[in-house]
Amino acid sequence: MEFDFLKPIDSDILEEIKKLSSQQLGSKIVFHTDEQFPDLNKINIAIIGVLENRGNDKTTTDVDLLAIRKELYSMFPGNWDASIADLGNILAGNSADDSYFALRKVVSDLIKKKIIPIVIGGSQDLTFALYRAYDELEQMVNLVTIDSKFDFGKENEGVSAASYLTKIIIDEPNNLFNYCNIGYQTYYNSQEEIDLIEKLFFDAYRLGEISNNIALAEPVFRDADIVSLDLNSIKSSDSGNFVTFTPNGFNGKEICSLARYAGISDKVSVFGIFNHNDSVQESILVAQIIWYFIEGFHYRSNEYPFGSRENYIKYIVPLEEEVLVFYKSDKTDRWWIEIPFISNGSNKLKRNTLLPCSYDEYLGACNQELPERWWKAQRKNSI
Repeated sequence: MEFDFLKPIDSDILEEIKKLSSQQLGSKIVFHTDEQFPDLNKINIAIIGVLENRGNDKTTTDVDLLAIRKELYSMFPGNWDASIADLGNILAGNSADDSYFALRKVVSDLIKKKIIPIVIGGSQDLTFALYRAYDELEQMVNLVTIDSKFDFGKENEGVSAASYLTKIIIDEPNNLFNYCNIGYQTYYNSQEEIDLIEKLFFDAYRLGEISNNIALAEPVFRDADIVSLDLNSIKSSDSGNFVTFTPNGFNGKEICSLARYAGISDKVSVFGIFNHNDSVQESILVAQIIWYFIEGFHYRSNEYPFGSRENYIKYIVPLEEEVLVFYKSDKTDRWWIEIPFISNGSNKLKRNTLLPCSYDEYLGACNQELPERWWKAQRKNSI
């Protein structure tokens, strides 16, 4: 059984839970203990810790998630009706590959059961295992990272928190359809890496772009399967991380807003939080990030790709060389743009599909401006 990889919750946490009131989150969650394993048929969200940190060369400390759990479970939930379970921890294996294997198996099985895993690490190379968990689902994957760096490495380099993206791009089977980075800081990335993002028709948003207009990120999350958060993308004055000092980055409010966007996306099926430095200060913010993701989940509207197009208003915008088709939801006022099917025998999308977009992109199209994300999706579809 895949879930044999999971170690039950520490007794210290269970003792803390007993002290909580019936209104606090810890009293409303089902826990994996020595005596019982949660009935997954009744679960919507599963919290998993992964105690694997060997991919992070900036720390030698073991992963300790006790403070995060204590903080999270002492909070009060919103008006939530989803069932949440804490399935415990995946211990570090004899090698990092062993840890990847265990995480991949657990996450894959949860996704098949339509349970959303919230994975707390550990080094960010665990994102590679999250990506490989989709192999058995036989679908293309959209990956979004919230990160100050692109995490490219040399082709023959081992997988690490600073190089896992290269492994995802070149490894077979290649199921990656799109990658998007939110919050990169230019001085941490070489021009060659920035050019490579463009060459591969991937998307990237600078920290300043998102900080000035955080709503830019919402359509990106709406099209994501996996969201991977590097906690080093948060500035140290807000995260309390002074082990890896970060003078610039997202503030606490911004990162919680991004987590809520990820949660509210109907498509996101895995949320990972990585590179935790084990400080109590950072644990408080991580707990709030998880809270906001769960809060977002409870406002999911089950629109595209799960709903029908009957509840959308269709807008046709003729450009000089293209005719763009937009859809607006009459339920949430969110926008999509149609990516037409291209019959070339090898395209990755086998039917017309809808790409999440913003109202501003619709207005731009009305002014004869071709949306950049539409153009990139078209190019990837035709390769």
